[in-house]
Amino acid sequence: MDIEKLIGILAGLFTTIAVLPQILKAVKTKQVNDVSPWMFVILCLGVGLWTVYGILKTDWPIIITNGLSFILNGIMLKIVWFQESK
Repeated sequence: MDIEKLIGILAGLFTTIAVLPQILKAVKTKQVNDVSPWMFVILCLGVGLWTVYGILKTDWPIIITNGLSFILNGIMLKIVWFQESK
């Protein structure tokens, strides 16, 4: 595996899992008062567009990592909105 591919895979992996600590903390503490839902809306738009870009380019690493990132950030957004409505 060349260095370019390795960097791309690591970048996608870290970007995808970056939200996991926040999701786990929100689920554990049930506290999201200081979390901005707008940040997650904008992030979902960004990774959603990256997913579309990956589909247009038929680039599976971009599709998979950004698609998963979209799902995880969407989960966090749902947690924030669910907690705010209580």
